[in-house]
Amino acid sequence: MRNNWNVYFMEIAELVSSRSTCLKRKVGAVAVRDKRIVATGYNGSPSGLSHCENVGCLRKGVPSGENHEICRAVHAEQNVICQAARFGTSLLDARLYIFGGTPCNICAKMLINVGIQKIICDSFYPDENAMQFLREAKIPIQILSYK
Repeated sequence: MRNNWNVYFMEIAELVSSRSTCLKRKVGAVAVRDKRIVATGYNGSPSGLSHCENVGCLRKGVPSGENHEICRAVHAEQNVICQAARFGTSLLDARLYIFGGTPCNICAKMLINVGIQKIICDSFYPDENAMQFLREAKIPIQILSYK
């Protein structure tokens, strides 16, 4: 039986998350336009820097959803944007599939600015500011139960 497009891309986002080097949360993201993948990203240290799994977590003891700036890792959504920029690919009107939860408020603001059309996630991440920003920007969020 053939998967529908949403399940197909969400399963790819889940596979992308397997590259994550974060000790707390594995997140993968896939940007898609016209049923074609245009960029992927997972949460991990910037290129060339030591990974959390090798040097430890800077956020040890920090509650989830707080003080993102302390983290060594770049979020999956941010890495999608960086990859697209590096290779000259626009994300305008793309859909973003995220395995690992809805975006944080920092990522939500960035996704609004690059013109993401819709966000499809496997679950909610507890960041009400992010949800408010996305609602205000009229970017629909879909939670996809696919397993």
